[in-house]
Amino acid sequence: MLLIPCPYCGPRSETEFSYGNQAHIARPEDPDALSDGDWAAYVFLRDNTKGVYLERWVHSHGCRRWFNVARHTVSYEILAVYEVGTPPPDIELKTEI
Repeated sequence: MLLIPCPYCGPRSETEFSYGNQAHIARPEDPDALSDGDWAAYVFLRDNTKGVYLERWVHSHGCRRWFNVARHTVSYEILAVYEVGTPPPDIELKTEI
């Protein structure tokens, strides 16, 4: 079980949180102009990184606020937690092969 450090409530069990997928995905400025394939790519296609991955989480059984997490997908180590709308912290974002 992960212990996720909510930036608003402090460390809590992962059972209190819901995963929100990859962080820093920009919404298309004109979604009506996208083809069905482009819209499907925006909605469904995400990176599948082995290494550091930037994710969105919500404290669904707590403060109900969204935040971003930099987590290593192999070790599950949480490297950083930061607020939505801020750039990721200066951590090494190298991936393993």
